[in-house]
Amino acid sequence: MFIRQISVFLENTPGALREMCELLGNGGVDLLALSVADTQNFGIIRIITANEEIDKGLLLLRDHGYIAKVNHVICAEVPDRPLGLCELLTLIEKAGLSVEYMYSFLRASREGQAALILRLSDGEKAAKLFEMHDVHMLSQEEVDAL
Repeated sequence: MFIRQISVFLENTPGALREMCELLGNGGVDLLALSVADTQNFGIIRIITANEEIDKGLLLLRDHGYIAKVNHVICAEVPDRPLGLCELLTLIEKAGLSVEYMYSFLRASREGQAALILRLSDGEKAAKLFEMHDVHMLSQEEVDAL
C-alpha cells in the first residue's frame, strides 16, 4: 500500500525553503509531512500532502522553476513508545531490506501510534512483509483524512 510523495530539488540558499513553502501555502497546498535532506549545494525536499493537492502542488512548483516529481512511499505505523521503531527496523533488517530514507509524519494517525514515511530498497516486498506482520500501512485515503 503506497502513498504519493512530492520530491523537490531545492537550492541550498537562505530563504529558499521558506519561499517554496510560501508558494505552496499561498496556492492552498497543506503540508502534512515534510523532510529536508541537504548537501552543500542543494537539498531534496520530500512532501506529503492530500492526494487532491498533489497535482496542484506539482504545477505550482514546476511553473515557478522547481524540479519536482511524484514518487511512491509507504506510510507505516509503529507503537509510540520506546523501541516501537526498533521493532519495525528489526523486521525490515531480517527481511534483507534497507531503509533508503525515513521521516516522521507531522499529524497523528491513531492514539498510541506514530506514523512514519518510508522508502525501502524494495517497496513491494516491504508492503507484503508489513501485511504479513500486521504493520498498519496508511492508505492514501487515510492520509487524506488527517
